[in-house]
Amino acid sequence: QVQLVEFGGGLVQAGGSLRLSCEASGRTFSRFDMGWFRQAPGKEREFVTSITFSGDRTYYADSVKGRFTISRDNAKNTAYLQMNSLKPEDTAVYYCAATTIFGAPTRDSVYEYWGQGTQVTVSS
Repeated sequence: QVQLVEFGGGLVQAGGSLRLSCEASGRTFSRFDMGWFRQAPGKEREFVTSITFSGDRTYYADSVKGRFTISRDNAKNTAYLQMNSLKPEDTAVYYCAATTIFGAPTRDSVYEYWGQGTQVTVSS
């Protein structure tokens, strides 16, 4: 089992920045690929970004490329999502997720563990 807890959500004006953290406990964090997903009201959950267990590869949704950066610190059992140039359409609940099923990093169905989510609201 892995327990994931997200931190750092909040209210920010358009153009601003937020940094989300996802702290893991339980099994060895460095064995998991990590992903961030988001779900806006009335919409399906969507992929945002992911990073491999070693941190050597990252993947981004087109909507966030160039604005969001995923990273991880395996010594601290933490994954991060740096969000810059935020837009109102980035408003959603953001979830971090972990998986040992490799090869499909953008698919939420492969992720085995999920955090409870943190709200990000971007005002115009």
